[in-house]
Formats: sequence, structure tokens, C-alpha cells
Amino acid sequence: MLRVLHLVGSPTDEFLAELSRLYARDALEAVADPDRYAFTIAHVSPDGCWRFPATLTDAALVAAPALDVGDAITHLRELAPDVVVPQMFCLPGMTSYRALFDVLGVPVVGNAPDVMAVGADKPRARAVVAHGGVDVPDGVVVRPGEDPPGVTLPVVVKPADSDNSLGVTLVRRPEERGPALAAAFEHAGAALVETYVPAGREVRCGVIERDRPGGGTELVCLPLEEYPVDADTAPIRTPADKLTRDDDGGLGLVAKGDGKAWTVDVDDPVTTAVWEAARRCYVALGCRDYGLFDFRVDPDGRPWFLEAGLYCSFARTSVVVMMAAQVGIGVEDLFAEMVTRAARRRVGR
Repeated sequence: MLRVLHLVGSPTDEFLAELSRLYARDALEAVADPDRYAFTIAHVSPDGCWRFPATLTDAALVAAPALDVGDAITHLRELAPDVVVPQMFCLPGMTSYRALFDVLGVPVVGNAPDVMAVGADKPRARAVVAHGGVDVPDGVVVRPGEDPPGVTLPVVVKPADSDNSLGVTLVRRPEERGPALAAAFEHAGAALVETYVPAGREVRCGVIERDRPGGGTELVCLPLEEYPVDADTAPIRTPADKLTRDDDGGLGLVAKGDGKAWTVDVDDPVTTAVWEAARRCYVALGCRDYGLFDFRVDPDGRPWFLEAGLYCSFARTSVVVMMAAQVGIGVEDLFAEMVTRAARRRVGR
């Protein structure tokens, strides 16, 4: 039986801690199998305290003792997990906390911390995938106090290292640049000013690494997920397209369907071009286990890399999970493949 630790929360931001719990709660239910796995939970809160609750209910979190990092590491050694499944979406959670488990000798499911660092830094990710032969829009980095360069409008201004479309603005007129940069700086120390790719189509492509029957691995591209874009009414995706809150203030995911997103037929001509670009992104970034890549497809059918999302929570609403389900790979099987491969990376095995 594999001892699997789910790493949840955020040491920096309550919103991201809440988002982490939202996905992790569903994942814990979706992949639970007491005959195969013994699950434990480690939750890190914005005050830096670690807790090891039995579940992720509010009551269980409050009841769990708060530990500092030293005591938490001692407890982690006592738990002796075989693998860790990271469920953290903040930058330290994607990098430093993954690296901690590397130091402890516990393999992490998914991408290594250095790869996560590059993927989270949009300008660096653009440079890496461009070197790998993938088209990227022209762009420049702007920091507070710097004069915006004379980039031809329209442009998209976005935080250099933020997700969920927070602080992203389409700028069509010169007077809009200042407020757009200010919005981006609320979420990051730098902004990426990127040439706007005309609204043809916007798609995401998941890539998973699977074992070959005869040995080795292969990269499998999953069916594309497409999102509605319209040059006039919906030229870019916003936070409202991804996350919502209920009447009680609870965080939730925007439901797919009803025109919010749909699966692209694999025979659609755009698929082959995006799959090729996604494989190049995966290899260029040095991904492991899985990767998720966003593309803007211009009216001529040419895909342009926008960003990489190099995590998977294994919740039923996780994009990679939903894409895999389209080709008959259920979340239980996907999870089993990933944790088994990660366990093989354990030092000494």
C-alpha cells in the first residue's frame, strides 16, 4: 500500500489556500482507495503553520495542532510518505515546498520545482518555449517606475507570475496602459506586455507521460479544450470565466458547458498543430508526468503559446483529468499511473 501525502494550502495567500482546498477536497474523494493508498494531509496556512488534519473540513483544520516548520518536518519523517501530491498554487508552494520534499527524499508527483519556477514566470517560459521552436507573441517586461515601451496596440498586460487571469487587461488605447500596468502590479512585481493575438480561437492542451508496454515512456496529447472568444464581446478570458463565489461567499469553479468550454474534435484541423506545439513546450520546459499549455490560435490557424499550467490536482474538475476522461482514462487510473511512476523515483528504489 502506498503512503500518499496531499500537500495543501498556501503560505502566502488565503485566496490561494482556499483554492487549494477546493481542488484537494474533491481529489481526496475522487481517488480514494483504501486498498491501494493510505492518505494523509499536510496543510500550510498563510501564517506559515503546518497542520495535519484528518480531513479538509473547516472543523478538522481548526482542531489540528499548528506546528512550526521544524516540528512539521519531524512529523513528516514519522509519517514517512512514499510520495507527495502537491495541491498548492502559490509560487512558494509550487517551488520551495516541492523542493523541501526533494531534500527529504520523498518523490513529488508532477513537475520538479525548477520546472515549476520557469513555468510560473511567464517571460521565462515564453523564452524557453520559443527556443524550443514554438511561436510566441512579441512581448516586453515592464517593472514599476519604468516607462512602458512603444509596443504597437492592442496589447495584453498581465502579471509576470500570476494565474487565473488575475490582473490581466486588454489595452486598445494609450490611456489604458497606465491603469492596466497598475492592475498587473497588484499581483506581481513585474508585468508582461504582450502583442494581442487576434481572436481566432483559444485552446488548452494537456500532455501526459505514459509508460510504454515494452519500456520507456511516451508523450500523449489529450483532446483540446476550447474557450469562447469574440473580438468585441469576449476578446480575452477573465477571472470571472474561471472562478466564482456562491451567495455564502464560498469559492467555486465556473461550471463547464453552457458555452463556457467544450472539447475539440480530434479531427479538427487545429488539433495537429496544437499537439505539435504542446509536445515542443513539454520537452523544452523539461516537464515530468504531465503539463498543460494555453494557446491562442489566430484566424489563419496558427497557434501562439500563451502560458503553461504545470500542475494537476486530480480533482474531477481539474482540466488534465477532464481531458484524460475524454480518451477513456479515468481519474483513478490517471492517479494510479502518476503516483506509481513517482514512487519509482524514490532514492534507493
